[in-house]
Amino acid sequence: MSIPAPGIAPCDPRGAEAGEVMARLSRALEALTGDAGTSSFDPCDATGPGAVLLLARDGAGTVIGCGAYRPLSDDGGERVAEIKRMYAEQGCGAALLAALEERARGIDGYRAVRLSTRRVNQRAVAFYERHGYRECAPYGRYVGRAQSICMAKTL
Repeated sequence: MSIPAPGIAPCDPRGAEAGEVMARLSRALEALTGDAGTSSFDPCDATGPGAVLLLARDGAGTVIGCGAYRPLSDDGGERVAEIKRMYAEQGCGAALLAALEERARGIDGYRAVRLSTRRVNQRAVAFYERHGYRECAPYGRYVGRAQSICMAKTL
């Protein structure tokens, strides 16, 4: 049985549906890594200019994933976004990541994206590698944190 393509659209990151799916993400991260990942993201981070939270829904309208980005830098004309709170159920991860990248490039004019995940989360690391992300130098709060891997992709 094939899974239909999810519906993906922006939402208010402070809303109930966003909060519920991000809580599922936090529980999954806590179980896998010992850290829910909430200290590096505030839902308000996805409300300003150049930021968004997308929700993925299945054919019945049930929320099955989320992903956000926020401005990271504007270095010499290279606008960089940081992907945050990526979570996918029912195989919607590739579509959700593609939607984030397309919006970042097309609507917000970013030239590159970066992210960080825990090295122990090998499933996430492999997922990002399959989608063209490569390890990059640690940035921001991830400098000096051996448990984190930072990854980047040019859009």
